[in-house]
Amino acid sequence: MDISRIIISGGGTGGHIFPAIAIANEVKSRYPHAEILFIGAEGKMEMEKVPAAGYSIVGLPIRGFQRKLTFSNFLLPFKLVYSLIKAFFIIKKFNPQVVVGVGGYASGPTLKIASFLKIPSLIQEQNSFPGKTNQLLAKSVSKVCVAYEGLETFFPEYKIEFTGNPVRSEMVMTEGKKEEAISFFNLDPLKPTILVIGGSLGARTLNQSVLNSIDLISSEGVQVLWQCGKFYYSELNEQSERLISNQIYLHEFIQRMDLAYAVADVIISRAGAISVSELCIVAKPCVLVPSPNVAEDHQTKNAKALSTNGAAILVKDTDAKELLFETTISLLKDQEKCQSISDSLRVLAKPNATKAIVDTIENIS
Repeated sequence: MDISRIIISGGGTGGHIFPAIAIANEVKSRYPHAEILFIGAEGKMEMEKVPAAGYSIVGLPIRGFQRKLTFSNFLLPFKLVYSLIKAFFIIKKFNPQVVVGVGGYASGPTLKIASFLKIPSLIQEQNSFPGKTNQLLAKSVSKVCVAYEGLETFFPEYKIEFTGNPVRSEMVMTEGKKEEAISFFNLDPLKPTILVIGGSLGARTLNQSVLNSIDLISSEGVQVLWQCGKFYYSELNEQSERLISNQIYLHEFIQRMDLAYAVADVIISRAGAISVSELCIVAKPCVLVPSPNVAEDHQTKNAKALSTNGAAILVKDTDAKELLFETTISLLKDQEKCQSISDSLRVLAKPNATKAIVDTIENIS
């Protein structure tokens, strides 16, 4: 069915925003004249990232519950009611054929109103263990697109579509780019490369692990391509001479992730759902350090979904400072284990996930 108007809602983190943009891009490629409206949460990063990607967005005043006692928690019920009312008028005015929720604060009110108005709706669940909101919303939406098997425990089985997670295709196209990557990052072509992918606040443990392992990195003759995150870059950059002399190349943020993936022999990463999906497609040996600071411990469950299938090595956040690089270098030396992990990752990869999700959207529109 031709899609002329669609609402995509959610955000809060890149793990929600980038899949949403990937879905929008696929819709736009199939239906160039389609009107696409995003609904996000006021003050969250989607309010900047979505317009930067070329799409319109409106914000709801919705917020999450704070674990500590704050005045904002007392305002939460009022913000929820206001968000539901605002979502109602946005949806009535835009009159979409279908509404997609990708997770994040704004997704809940938007999907709730879409279901109330009998508009076909879809959840794109990225994690191996769904949050409570999506479990509740699944009762009233048309379909739930998932990236992991075994979610019948949480969602009605007849609504589940096993599609995988949408990833940014330009990020995972690594074939034939290793020489370009070595030149781009000014790396030593003779040394094995460990890629460390830290994000924003979640990068702290990974960063401490690198600093704690400088002597080991140097003595083992490996090099480290290190994305430390913008919150830590200025402090760490003061040590740049020491780092470079020990074959550690520091970056605040790596724009060309395709080149970083291409040059990596082993990858150290957190276990956010989209990162895990990208790693499956890239199929490089990886060591996952789940962040303990995420809702419902999603990252540990994502990492275990890989490690129990032989597709990654899991190092606990509490152990990372002492064990992460010892474990990673040990893996790097074990070519048989590296090959086994790469093969297992390829089995789990879903490179056509975005297309499969938009196929599902077409079917319910």
